[in-house]
Amino acid sequence: MTRTFVPRIQYNMETNQNYTFIAFQLLGSLSLLIYGMRMMSEALQKMAGPGLRHILAKMTTNRFTGMLTGMLVTCAVQSSSATTVMTVSFVSAGLLTLAQAISVIMGANIGTTLTAWIMSLGYSVDLTNIVYPSFLVGMVLIYKRSHNYIGDFLFGTAFMFLSLVMLSTTGKAMDLEHNDAVISFFASFDTSSHLTILVFLAIGTLITCIVQSSAAVMAITILLCSTGVLPIYLGIALVMGENIGTTATANLVALGANTQARRAALAHLLFNVFGVVWVLIVFYPFVDMVCGIVGYNPSAGGQTMRLPVVLAMFHTCFNVINTAILLGLVKQMEHAVCYLLPEKQEEKQETFRLQYIQSGLVQTPEIAVLQAQKETAAFAERVGEMFNMVCLLFAETDKKKFAELFNKIEFEEDTTDRLEIEIANYLEQVGDDHLSGETKHKIRQMMREISELESIGDACYKLARMVERKNDTNKKFTQHQTEQLQALMRLCVEALTQMNVVMHGHRRDHKIRETFRIENNINTLRKKLKAENIKSVNEQEYDYSVGTLYIDIVSEMERLGDYVVNVVQARFGKQYE
Repeated sequence: MTRTFVPRIQYNMETNQNYTFIAFQLLGSLSLLIYGMRMMSEALQKMAGPGLRHILAKMTTNRFTGMLTGMLVTCAVQSSSATTVMTVSFVSAGLLTLAQAISVIMGANIGTTLTAWIMSLGYSVDLTNIVYPSFLVGMVLIYKRSHNYIGDFLFGTAFMFLSLVMLSTTGKAMDLEHNDAVISFFASFDTSSHLTILVFLAIGTLITCIVQSSAAVMAITILLCSTGVLPIYLGIALVMGENIGTTATANLVALGANTQARRAALAHLLFNVFGVVWVLIVFYPFVDMVCGIVGYNPSAGGQTMRLPVVLAMFHTCFNVINTAILLGLVKQMEHAVCYLLPEKQEEKQETFRLQYIQSGLVQTPEIAVLQAQKETAAFAERVGEMFNMVCLLFAETDKKKFAELFNKIEFEEDTTDRLEIEIANYLEQVGDDHLSGETKHKIRQMMREISELESIGDACYKLARMVERKNDTNKKFTQHQTEQLQALMRLCVEALTQMNVVMHGHRRDHKIRETFRIENNINTLRKKLKAENIKSVNEQEYDYSVGTLYIDIVSEMERLGDYVVNVVQARFGKQYE
């Protein structure tokens, strides 16, 4: 008995070790697949740089071009989640309307079908001939620095293809088609029952939400179907669940965003849920039609090598037909999400909130830079409005209204300090990533911009304090002094207005000399007023203390003009002069 018992234990141990190794091999392959796709996606986004942002922002003039843009961008970056998160970011930043975003998301769903075709290719073609040359060329390009993004892309591609080869090898090593327990388990499900289909749909949704990768779930599904143990109907149910689960990424990152961004993420969910509902209604005829296109007979069995192609074909047909149905109903979808997510009153009345930067929405440095640019432009608008309050403060005679306006300016000064810190911290986080030279330059520019904008806020507060001191000490300016200060204020308003025009536009559309012209006028007037002040004090038109306060206000406005020039210079990428 001892001689027969020991080998059996040894056999069981070897079997368990074998299964453990296969399990780790499977999980490692899936991890490598996710990493490879992410690496490839980020490399492409960095190579495209601002061009990718401009494509998404500009090529959405109508619903058809928006759909086409979403499809092409997703095919390029190989990630519908990346495209969707970018789109949600653009809606949050006000670059895309909700209707435009919905059409882009529809296109992203079509573009992501390319991933399924690449995976199905990995089960029918030997990709090892591509993997190793890609690693070699990628390594050379990474070390050449000037082409390191292309090298990263090739590395990501090689990792993705290698993982597909490993998954195919693991599938064969698992030998599931001869495992009676696994076969019996899947055979126990009634594939002709809609309840079974719903169960597997829920499983696909849940797994995709957990792993946050529709590609990984698609890979598992293809692996199980290619071995012949998972019936095609159940495999397609998992794919349908993956289509719903993949919307979780955009909805999660939109939680901290504004209402419009959350609406765009919700539209993605509604789009896919609508598609799943109509497919469930015509499930068996639709699946049989897809199988017929590929030349696979579900009732006959066998032909397991065709099953990955069936899954890829279903994924494509599902998203193409769903888009064709809903593309003409974009406005109706927009109304639906607006009804489900109404604007919150507190959002409109909120006193301090970053408008465009939401930490959860950062997907790549390029998107982060876009958000920071929009936030910096909003910062510039805020200090412009702050100076307008200062102008009103000069003319205010009612003590109660004066106090209310002064408190507003004081609050705005505190807000500008917080804005500078928040945007700077955000840019520092972005700076920790691998960045292109152009992106690094933009971050340096914005660091200068927010520093100077905060100085403008400080200057506005100092001016308000001077006006308060004037009122508290009952100092009176002459009519001429008042008129000259009003003229200087008009020049400062002109400078701030021009600064905001530059901050909200493209540099190529504006010229820096207009800002210099206004600054020269401010400097010329300041010199004139200083000379006049000395003469007036000497001639005793007003006392020395009034003259000192008057010149302090003039000098502070002139410094404000200097800060404006510094902001514009930073925007144009020029050094301080």
